Amino acid sequence: MKILFFDDFRLGVLKDDAVVDVMDAVKDVPQLGPHDLINGVIERWADYRNRIEQAAGRGRATPLDKVTIRSPLPRPINIDCMAVNYMEDGTRKEAAPINAFLKSPNCVLPTGGTMVLPDVPATHFEGEAELAVIIGKRGANIKAADAMSYVFGYTNFIDGSARGLKPPGNTFYQMKSRDTFAPMGPYIVTADEIKDPHKLQVRLYNNGVLKQNYNTDDMANKIPRCIEFVSSIHGLEPGDVLATGTNHRGLHAFQNGDKVELEIDGLGRLRIDVRDDLKRTWPRDTRLEWETKGGKGGYAPQATGRYAPSPG
Repeated sequence: MKILFFDDFRLGVLKDDAVVDVMDAVKDVPQLGPHDLINGVIERWADYRNRIEQAAGRGRATPLDKVTIRSPLPRPINIDCMAVNYMEDGTRKEAAPINAFLKSPNCVLPTGGTMVLPDVPATHFEGEAELAVIIGKRGANIKAADAMSYVFGYTNFIDGSARGLKPPGNTFYQMKSRDTFAPMGPYIVTADEIKDPHKLQVRLYNNGVLKQNYNTDDMANKIPRCIEFVSSIHGLEPGDVLATGTNHRGLHAFQNGDKVELEIDGLGRLRIDVRDDLKRTWPRDTRLEWETKGGKGGYAPQATGRYAPSPG
């Protein structure tokens, strides 16, 4: 099933290119806002699934181009992101030590939203195309052998980054937790619809140009191990998001006016715009293209605008 919020955070089910309102099926979920509604549905999915399916079967479908799609998870309790979790098409000799970081729930951005690049002296801004796992039930110290039973579903996820901030080695918080730096959606796909989450093609386009194109079979630490690791540090809640990392070779600088699209097999297409009021510019090279040219530092330096390096 494909579940989404639309318009004034009505809960809906996707049917082809239309959405069916299923709010009547979940009206008894205690809530103070849409975040409580979706988390409550996820937590009691065994109770609500049939009700939602029946409501979707009898309801009237509204074309998607007639509604506004909202974030399927407006305010997750936790957004955990795996760090350096790909083998980079076999170019890494061994997996990096397993690691992760948190992003603020205020980073969430729906499809159709705008990622805003802040006025900070970042060397560049990136958005990392990632498969995100949606946690289905509460748990801590989850064993890898049991971990997939904690997965409710999946969604597209872009991990926004403001790279190169100072002081070096002490920047993850200010690099990763900026407002709008966690686009996700457009909907949640329940786990039963994804045969193997470790065999999905991930494609990110910028202004129609394919930039990232990799398969999740390159993941160093698979989803069960990621869940085991994260849950050994803090408990997981229904509706939590676990982004599984990216292949970095296609990363490139996001800049003003960009139209970015992320598509993962079976998960639909997430679309965002990028706005930079400073109108800074960078070369369009991906990390791999820059390295192939003999470039140093892993990325092409800023070309114009505030904070650009001085010539010479």
